[in-house]
Amino acid sequence: MPAAASSAPYAGDGHRATEAALDAVVRDGPPGGIAAVMRGRDTWEGRAGLADLSTGRQPGAGDRFRVGSITKTFVATVMLELEATGKLSLDDTVDRWLPGLVEGNGHDGSQIKLRQLLDHTSGIYSYTDDADFKRKEFSTAFLRHRYDTWTPEQIVRLAMTHQPTFAPDSKQWAYSDTNYVLAGMVIQKATGHPYAREIEQRILRPLHLDSTTLPGTRVRVPGPSGRAYSKLSGELAGPGEPNGVMYDVTELNPSLAGAAGEMISTTRDLNRFYQALLSGRLLKKRQMKEMFTAVSISGVQGVSYGLGLMKRALSCGIEVWGHNGGIQGSISQTMATTDGGHVLSLNFNGDWNVHEQQVVRAEFCGA
Repeated sequence: MPAAASSAPYAGDGHRATEAALDAVVRDGPPGGIAAVMRGRDTWEGRAGLADLSTGRQPGAGDRFRVGSITKTFVATVMLELEATGKLSLDDTVDRWLPGLVEGNGHDGSQIKLRQLLDHTSGIYSYTDDADFKRKEFSTAFLRHRYDTWTPEQIVRLAMTHQPTFAPDSKQWAYSDTNYVLAGMVIQKATGHPYAREIEQRILRPLHLDSTTLPGTRVRVPGPSGRAYSKLSGELAGPGEPNGVMYDVTELNPSLAGAAGEMISTTRDLNRFYQALLSGRLLKKRQMKEMFTAVSISGVQGVSYGLGLMKRALSCGIEVWGHNGGIQGSISQTMATTDGGHVLSLNFNGDWNVHEQQVVRAEFCGA
């Protein structure tokens, strides 16, 4: 089904390029997709394909979905708010807040600063790279483990069974989901409350993001929502198992991602959050400067990473900031101009052959 626009488009080309890109991604990959744009007071929303293959339901503009690592921007914002109020310093070591937790096989929490968790320069091994974790969560073995609960401590212990990717003083960069699991634990230690409660109190309620939740161990996505589909890898599960089959993976225990990616939201809520953040409504100037201090990503041209924010230089010369997110059956992204004046959020309900950057380029560059 071709992309359909809803709401009133703002003046311009009617987002024809964005609609075409949304169609193209769905035609070549996932069952369905949605996108929403805010530009000042004007909004535009588009959809393509199907949200539910069994019923034929079309995607809805207000559908909830798992946002994956977009959660990291929320976590980083809370950490920066805590710094602004003197609850912690980003120059504190991990050991200052979580003594003895990050150690073993060359890991040393006394040498890693909190800001290095947020910008992925810590060198801490990402637990999602562990072969057994990948087998349980991304192969067809997921169907037997989808309701398993992972505690933050269990996740960190798993990461500590591996050597660091690099030393924290080597000025290198490597994406590690373990960093943000640790950041969530630091928030709880500094405030006495779970990081999810701090996000709710400091961000969700003030901005009235009523469709955004941190589910913890709850396995369902609240309605309205579609289904999420994955082609789980049979190769990781063992010889003879099917590969390329499409599975409904909507229900899962999101503790496997925790503070690194458990959140559920909507394109509308994500747009409102990033608009508020980038326009300076949530953080003080000093913390905004820290958040926008980005580290180059080796081997990836035009992309760098700040504190829970990714900067991307588009081919048309426009610079956008935001984050992408992936979790079983769901690929999401929010990108915005530096001042938050133009924001795009999108989601696809399948995790294979998703070329979401086509939609980003189309929206901000018109092609």
